Amino acid sequence: MRNIKNISVAVALIAFNVLFSQVAIGKQTVDGNSTVLDFDNIPGNTKGVILPATSGLPGRTLVNGTFVFDTTDNKVKVFENNAWKPLSDAGSSSMIVANNSADLGKGVVMGASSSTADGVLVLESQDKAMILPKVATPHINVKNPYPGMICYDTTSKTLAVFDGLVWNYWK
Repeated sequence: MRNIKNISVAVALIAFNVLFSQVAIGKQTVDGNSTVLDFDNIPGNTKGVILPATSGLPGRTLVNGTFVFDTTDNKVKVFENNAWKPLSDAGSSSMIVANNSADLGKGVVMGASSSTADGVLVLESQDKAMILPKVATPHINVKNPYPGMICYDTTSKTLAVFDGLVWNYWK
């Protein structure tokens, strides 16, 4: 009887963590209840999220909200309404180191127990979002940005995207 109780508690904890999972990187807790992924946004932060660099995703099922740095035309893009939309001008992929290793597994899914999206990191939630790393004036403070880096510029209050040459800002 005691084993059944312990197993029930363990199953309940696992289900709770899957349904209400939130991840903080570089800190102990996330900001707010509507966050699935949050970063340590200390004053003076100069780190952002680096998007995968790819020459396209042929043969893959794409979902809205997929972000990549497309090395075919050196643009940061988002997949929306069955089409790629550029978020930057043509930049440069000369700094990108090619990763020729084979993909292993389906990647990591946060916020849900599974996903139909195919990505290395999939944030899947009906009621939670990601808080980007916050950087004040990244074009000045990030000394060596990598192509495909994105962050939230706290000075201009915009999405900042580095295309390998310049920063692009989106309101």
